[in-house]
Amino acid sequence: MESLLAESKPARFYISTQAAPVDERSRVLKYGKMFSVFDRFGDITPVGLGEEGIFFEGTRFLSEWALFIGQKRPLLLSSTVRRDNVLFTADLTNVDITLGDNILVPRGTILVTRAKTLWKERCYEQLVVSSYALSPVVIPIALEFDSDFADLFEVRGTKRPRKGEHLEPALAPDHVVLSYRGLDNINRFMTIESTPPPGRVSANGFQFDLWLRPREKITIELELSCSFKPETNGRVAFASAISSTAQEMHSAGDHGSCFVHSSSDPFNNWLRRSAADVQMMIVGNPEKDYPYAGVPWFSTVFGRDGIITALECLWKNPQIARGVLEYLAATQATEVIPEYDAEPGKILHEARHGEMATLKEIPFGRYYGSIDSTPLFIMLAYAYYQRTADLDLIRSLWPNIEAALGWIDKFGDRDGDGFVEYARRTPKGLVQQGWKDSSDSVFHADGSIAEPPIALCEVQGYVYDAKCSAARLARLLGRQEQATQLEQQARTLQRRFEECFWSDEIGMYALALDGRKQPCLVRTSNPGHCLFTGIASPDHGIAVARKLLTPEFFSGWGIRTVALEQARYNPVSYHNGSVWPHDNAMCALGMARYGERDLACRVLTGLFDLSGYVDLHRLPELFCGLDRRPGEGPTLYPSACSPQAWAAGTVFMFLEACLGLSIDAPSNRISVSDPRLPESISHFWVRRLQVGSTTVDLHFERTEDRVRAEILEKRGGEVDIQFSTD
Repeated sequence: MESLLAESKPARFYISTQAAPVDERSRVLKYGKMFSVFDRFGDITPVGLGEEGIFFEGTRFLSEWALFIGQKRPLLLSSTVRRDNVLFTADLTNVDITLGDNILVPRGTILVTRAKTLWKERCYEQLVVSSYALSPVVIPIALEFDSDFADLFEVRGTKRPRKGEHLEPALAPDHVVLSYRGLDNINRFMTIESTPPPGRVSANGFQFDLWLRPREKITIELELSCSFKPETNGRVAFASAISSTAQEMHSAGDHGSCFVHSSSDPFNNWLRRSAADVQMMIVGNPEKDYPYAGVPWFSTVFGRDGIITALECLWKNPQIARGVLEYLAATQATEVIPEYDAEPGKILHEARHGEMATLKEIPFGRYYGSIDSTPLFIMLAYAYYQRTADLDLIRSLWPNIEAALGWIDKFGDRDGDGFVEYARRTPKGLVQQGWKDSSDSVFHADGSIAEPPIALCEVQGYVYDAKCSAARLARLLGRQEQATQLEQQARTLQRRFEECFWSDEIGMYALALDGRKQPCLVRTSNPGHCLFTGIASPDHGIAVARKLLTPEFFSGWGIRTVALEQARYNPVSYHNGSVWPHDNAMCALGMARYGERDLACRVLTGLFDLSGYVDLHRLPELFCGLDRRPGEGPTLYPSACSPQAWAAGTVFMFLEACLGLSIDAPSNRISVSDPRLPESISHFWVRRLQVGSTTVDLHFERTEDRVRAEILEKRGGEVDIQFSTD
């Protein structure tokens, strides 16, 4: 028992949660390397989980930002983030402003409409203060602020033995500059400017005394700049900033992407927010067309997350896949660097910025501790070719694909048994290196943690798919002998996988093999990915699909990561019983590929229902695995990222699965096989779906227990469109 308790201690880079969130409905904006997390008032307060702030390049530049009317926090009327994720707005009003026992300004007299947007390295805020008093009034408006310049990992809970120094604030009539010199010898500046100038300026706030006539409005514009040198650029008006951000967001949404909508307004709300979230995670990033993983904890490049998001969105927008492939090829490891878990041919796990990364207090500056990013990279390369027929990109990537194959065989398979396994090279690295990377996520039936090196079941599926994919690409490039060898290796892996991972005892594939080649006989969602990749035999694949929809797995909202009654099952854990949308989507596409499209549609329906309960119709990174209760909403996970790129992309992979949609661009063919739709959706449209030089509009209509597909319009060149019913 002592060993089990010891193993339950938080991992080194655990996200600390020492207080309950004050409000689960945080407001998030992101543009490039900058993101902001506010409460619903638009304030930043150092309470709850402590994740609020304005962050840039891995550092929190602004840690407090609070608006007061008459020295008191206002009343919140409403707040939201616009549908395109460009603009935060809140309507606020005053509480009673008193002097002694006298009410000088009754509550509800003053309306403050607050708006924010991000563009470049700045947050732009506009306050429109309106008076509905019957006579002129003087309204004191205050903004209090502070900058702790904390590294993101400090915000997450990592303790540092020492820090840099805060420099003397610089004050001017219309602005304040707060600054910090880090231990990395980099100066960081937070510049806060106001138009018009405040009446009073201090190192921690602005004070305005606004004289308003009845029905008069006064506008205050604030510009908050994050930089590494004192700002000298001229100010940008709020209207110009919002216009620039919106234009970029809308241009990115239109580039290479088709449009989907349905007869269901709730489903359309989910679709729109999901598409906008994926775009928000891309727009402004220096890595072209690469979606950052999630806000607040993972707003940077992650290899696995980027690849899976690209796969989710591939049929709808293949430009994301191209961006992901090109960046990951450019950052592929070329040498052995133990402190970063880097080995030649290995694909990046994550890339971090900030003081702690620069000083190597964390290993994640450029970190390669991911066992699955490398085979997933090869899978994405072939999937991208199937979607686009872009053989030129494949030719340019072929050296990277070969290097990835070399890593799989030499470094991935450490003991030569044919399976790819992991064990960290650095004590600072991740203990678990699959997608479930909590330190306690790989265990045996008795709850004991599996000893490395660990071979995860889904990783063997990724490797199988990668070898099949590489073989097809090799044939396209005239490398017939290499293709034959890869096909043989894939067949051998599939046979060995069935022999070593299938368990009649648990009725599905084992979670993993430990360092002694003992199977972890635990029922988990991981085998669902074995359907996604096709490594599962037909009979076992169907058995796994059906098992995942039994009550021990399916909560009513989605598939749990770990089934009920397993030793470490905990519905409020990060990976051992929670529900992850991207995991569900990959399982659902796997079910569809094994002929279980009805099951895939059941999973889609659960998450569709959930989208109606969550704020802004935005699926979070994960939620708790508690059973669905009649008339009640889901139980949310308190420190989940929201938005999260691969959670946003899930709806599009679900549609691929349920509509039976596949695109074979080299053959100029679109196939729709035995489509399904949730019962609440009677019509569904796919517009501007581009294959080669052809653009197609498709319509799906539910008629009783069938879904009928038809072509509405076809423009440009010729494409073969095939409809079939199983």
